Amino acid sequence: MTELIAVITITLLAVISPGPDFAIVSRNSLMLSRRAGVLTALGIGAGVLIHVAYTLVGVGLLIQSSLWLFNTIKLIGAVYLIYLGVKMLRSKPGRMPADHLVASLSDAAALRAGFLTNALNPKATMFIVSLFMQVVQPETPMAVQLGYGAFISAAHMAWFSLVALCFTTGPVRSRLLAVRHWIDRGFGGLLVVFGILLAAENGPSHPSE
Repeated sequence: MTELIAVITITLLAVISPGPDFAIVSRNSLMLSRRAGVLTALGIGAGVLIHVAYTLVGVGLLIQSSLWLFNTIKLIGAVYLIYLGVKMLRSKPGRMPADHLVASLSDAAALRAGFLTNALNPKATMFIVSLFMQVVQPETPMAVQLGYGAFISAAHMAWFSLVALCFTTGPVRSRLLAVRHWIDRGFGGLLVVFGILLAAENGPSHPSE
């Protein structure tokens, strides 16, 4: 029971902390549509499952202990965030109808944006690996560990779907769309900053150190 409470508590605290996942869901919800925001949230949950899968088969421990592998993943993730951010920063003023905004991102693209943002985030890697290595006991049945993984993924989907709903409720959204290019640039700047900080951050200590 203590293990379960720890997994739930740590997961919820990690999910609600601001980061690239929050930025991309907020942007897609506000700038595009509720559907795009929710699909982005589902993509994030799918990305979490990737981290859980390789952690359970032991690859997560390899990533944690291998400095070059961690740094490779970190740089790929940083480049992706900066790429998304630069695209948003290049947003230009212009009045576009809401239906055009919604059509500008397909369902698959929304899912992919959420999936890649989470799957390529080494902080998500370290969170899942640390949780399973330090909180979950080795003798915990695999079925229970799979249940933990499903909960972590579902928690991400639920929280970010809620974020999407909040950003698409009420008349506030229609007013903000009038200055959508500035908001797009704001979220783009955040993603670029996240990418730069990610690239500059030190990786885990090498086992030989």
